[in-house]
Amino acid sequence: MKRIKTAPFMPSEVEIEQTGDNSVRITAYPFETGYAVSLAHPIRRLLLGSTIGYAPIGVKIEGASHEFDSVRGMLEDVAVFIINLKNLRFKIKGDEKKVEVNYSFTGPIEITGADLNNDQVEVVNPEGFLATLNEDAELNFSLLIHQGIGYVPSEEIREDIPEGYITLDAFFTPVRAANYTIENMLVEDNPNYEKIVFNIETDGQIDPVTAFKNTIEVMYRQMSIFNNILDINVSEETPAIVAENPLVKTLMQGLDTLGLSARSYNSLERAGLKYIGELALMSENELKEIKNLGKKSLEEIKEKLAEVGFPVGTEIEEETAKELKKKIDATKK
Repeated sequence: MKRIKTAPFMPSEVEIEQTGDNSVRITAYPFETGYAVSLAHPIRRLLLGSTIGYAPIGVKIEGASHEFDSVRGMLEDVAVFIINLKNLRFKIKGDEKKVEVNYSFTGPIEITGADLNNDQVEVVNPEGFLATLNEDAELNFSLLIHQGIGYVPSEEIREDIPEGYITLDAFFTPVRAANYTIENMLVEDNPNYEKIVFNIETDGQIDPVTAFKNTIEVMYRQMSIFNNILDINVSEETPAIVAENPLVKTLMQGLDTLGLSARSYNSLERAGLKYIGELALMSENELKEIKNLGKKSLEEIKEKLAEVGFPVGTEIEEETAKELKKKIDATKK
């Protein structure tokens, strides 16, 4: 039978796991059925469409007047040069929203993103290839690099580009991937609650956690329009985005992951124990007091705890212990 409610269940947990140099996994839970996707989909859309990035919007190449031209001594045609240029990801240093940068190269040289770093801009993928110059070649070019969001085709910005520049399509978005999955989870014996798992990757112009935080701020600002006339009162505190302690994550694994014998596992289960962390928090004397836990089972448990890096008597840092106890208590309410 369904319980009568006057408000939906409020999610309370947000965790962050670094999965790469520019990628993270962000998990939020628990949500009632249907609420997870209602939040996850617009967050994904905003991540891709509202995250600020940088891109070249115009290039001026000495000796070339259009994108189908060529430069003497440069192996690549201008069209290929522009494609390679778009694959480089720039970042403006300081607070400027747009800069003009000038470059000059003489051959022989193979130009990569690293060669374009200077006091004004940084190329976050320095290994990216740009062009090859022969021994007697000289290449002089200027770039207009702008801050922006989303994608802007060259037709829409052509009027803003100075004469002599070739206008470029501007792909500002620094978010390479923003995907989510909805997983079911158990809350208070109800298996129909949900968890959102975001996997976010950026190109290095911005770190993914900052991109996610900025997206949530954009969502709040967009929704605040309704507060102008409706005077909305949000009484619940918004849960902070905190990185999950890796030790706590390990200790919150179920006892079944220890590979205990049936006799030892059943003794712990009858005692109401579910997680490795509950054993790690116990002294040897406390373990001995577990009902129906024989000497052989005790030795087995001590051996298994040592295997996972938490021998009996291990001193767990106070903050980690507090966080662990809080999580354990929350699962048993």
